[in-house]
Amino acid sequence: MRASRAYFLGLLACVMALVGCDHATKLAAATALREHGPVVVVPGVVDLAYTENHDVAFDGLSRLSLHAPAAWLAAFALCITAAVLVVWVRRRRAAWPVHVGFACIVAGALGNALDRATRGHVVDFIHVHFWPVFNVADILVVAGIAILTLWRVAAPSDLRPAP
Repeated sequence: MRASRAYFLGLLACVMALVGCDHATKLAAATALREHGPVVVVPGVVDLAYTENHDVAFDGLSRLSLHAPAAWLAAFALCITAAVLVVWVRRRRAAWPVHVGFACIVAGALGNALDRATRGHVVDFIHVHFWPVFNVADILVVAGIAILTLWRVAAPSDLRPAP
């Protein structure tokens, strides 16, 4: 299945809309939760609680006793996002689920990278009690990876680079 230019522009518009949703939820969390504390959604299971993540996922740098300036983390995140975009463009002839997976990953990565670049940290607010606090961008990245993984199992040839 060949993707047209309009198709890619539509996907990029979706990416921008998803980044907008991510940032709208982060703004709502900062406004409603920063001063008022957590909101219980499901008692003992899920809360909405404002946190600022100055580290990477799962406090990876702190666990290694490393500390990187926010600007470095933002630059690194933008470089990784650019690399994912290149890989995505190389798969321009892939089936639509592949494009949806890449769009989710790029939107999530951009949402968190823009947070780091503008705020110096990532705003997290969804707290499932047995998991670190996360946000909509994190959900998008995980969903995109899941889609690509499931599609690879179902149709491995669609993830090969286009000639």
